[in-house]
Parts: sequence; structure tokens; C-alpha cells
Amino acid sequence: MDRKNSELGLGNSSLKILHVVGARPNFVKAAAVFRALSQNSVVDQAILHTGQHYDVNMSDVFFDELDLPRPKVNLEVGSASHGAQTGAVMVALEKLMGEVRPSVVVTVGDVNSTLAAALVAAKAEIPQAHVEAGLRSGDPAMPEEINRLVTDAISDLLWTPSEDADENLRNEGVSNERIVRVGNIMIDSYELVRPAVEPPVSS
Repeated sequence: MDRKNSELGLGNSSLKILHVVGARPNFVKAAAVFRALSQNSVVDQAILHTGQHYDVNMSDVFFDELDLPRPKVNLEVGSASHGAQTGAVMVALEKLMGEVRPSVVVTVGDVNSTLAAALVAAKAEIPQAHVEAGLRSGDPAMPEEINRLVTDAISDLLWTPSEDADENLRNEGVSNERIVRVGNIMIDSYELVRPAVEPPVSS
């Protein structure tokens, strides 16, 4: 195992999956995907934190409560304008992905970290999957809408939450082969924490 793979927590598996997360919604959604993929013994997974949300209450606590492995690498990009933040993530990820060469990059949601990781993976010709693909607000003035549109356009697998998300993608000319409806993974994440948040049933 080379040094960079070791630092990330990736082993010698032939299928190395790198999850890129950066903001609170990403952590919650990534937890369910990570848990599902961990059931496959031939998969090695690692989580990379871009540091887009860096306060303990906006980051660390989610890993604890969702029983998600702590990222071994944090890019610590912090707060900045959309362009500066996206660019900082891209510069750092480009170097790291060139050294690690994951089999698949998994991006989540619609934040700047999502777009940055998608662009780097596409340019490096690394296959990628987008979790929560196909969601649209219909408002091109929203930065998140731009992130969604571009990420979906360049991702290989589009993991959608609903029928309307599938339809949005088909209306944009996306082939059915790239669309996989996995359902609302926020429900899966809720099930992970249900025992801690629901009061016990009295007998």
C-alpha cells in the first residue's frame, strides 16, 4: 500500500471508493452510503473532508453521532467566496487524486465541495457517482442549482432519490443507463440514529 492510500485509510482492494464531503448535509447522506457499501468485503472506502464546514458543531459531531469513520484527510479550505472555495478544493483534490487514483469518487448533494470534486474526477477520468442526483429548484440564480446541473452532467452514475428526479434528468437528455434510483437516503440515515432520538416505548 502506498503512503497516500495509507494516509486516507484505503487498502489494497481493487475497488477503492473515495467519498468527498464538505458540509453538514453531506455528512448525513454519506453515512448511509458508506454503511451500505461497507457490507461488500471487496471494497475499501475512505472519507475525505474538504473542510468547507469546519466548526465542531458543523462537522465533528456528525461523525460521532452517525458512527461514521473520521476522515483521515481534511483539506481545511474554510469559508470563502464561491469561486475561491471551489478553486481551493480543486487544487488540493487534483494533487491528491493524482497520487491516490481511487476507483470511484462519490459526491453528495449540491455544495461547492461537490462541484469541485466532480470537476476534478471528470478531468482525471475517474468514474464518479453523485448521490441525490436529479433534484432541481428551477432557479438558475441559486449557486446550488448550478452545482447540481454541472455535477449531474459530468457524473457517470446518478443515484436519485425519487421519480421526479429521474424525470428531471431524462428531460435534460440523460440516458437511463446512468440513472439509478436509490431512494431518499436521509431515511436510511434517520434509521441509523433512531434509537438515540426516539423516546423508548413504555410497556
